[in-house]
Amino acid sequence: MVSKSELKYIQSLSDKKVRLETGCFIAEGVKLVGEMIAAGYPIRAIYALDSWDAPDTSIEVNRVEAFELEKMSLLQTPNQVVAVAKMPSKTDAINLTGKLTIVLDGIQDPGNLGTIIRIADWFGVQQIVASEDTVDVYNPKVIQATMGSFMRVSVAYKNIADWLPTLQLPVYGALLEGENIFTTKLPKQGILVIGSEAKGIRENCIDFITHPVTIPKIGGAESLNAGVATGIIVAQLTR
Repeated sequence: MVSKSELKYIQSLSDKKVRLETGCFIAEGVKLVGEMIAAGYPIRAIYALDSWDAPDTSIEVNRVEAFELEKMSLLQTPNQVVAVAKMPSKTDAINLTGKLTIVLDGIQDPGNLGTIIRIADWFGVQQIVASEDTVDVYNPKVIQATMGSFMRVSVAYKNIADWLPTLQLPVYGALLEGENIFTTKLPKQGILVIGSEAKGIRENCIDFITHPVTIPKIGGAESLNAGVATGIIVAQLTR
């Protein structure tokens, strides 16, 4: 049986302020928690149903009832196990040399951020720089959508309007008008700026884009989801 105070603490980790204060976040699901254990990720506590076959780990597994797990979970259908994990130490070090770095301008949808992190991981992009108003990477919905990729892709938050003009690299930006991404010359290193779902790249960042690129439109769709657009452009820039 989980105590009321313990349950209240786990539920409170859905709040960004509490996550920042405690340095902890929650992760759910057999696959995700199993991958975190296998990677040696710092997990503070595990809460699981008796039906969960725990991997070999020194972390104590707290067995709970289904109704208790349901209260902890943010999923519509709780998935056997919830873990409370520790955030890694923050670092301001960003190495831009010889690689592609994704920059996100105001991405608000947790699912989109999680998808973009998975895309970055797939294509070997190891770092993302996000504007300060981009959704928190440790939001439970973001963590869930990354499917474990958050452990391999770092996300740093900055005032990107102040940061972009300090760079001495080509800055690619996903815009409606720009060079066809399918014929764009491949960079050895550079920045790719992706704008928000509603506003695109904001005016205070557009001036610093040296290489506007676009995905040619053939059909009738009005726009592309930020995650989908990121996948197409990153695939071309890293091909």
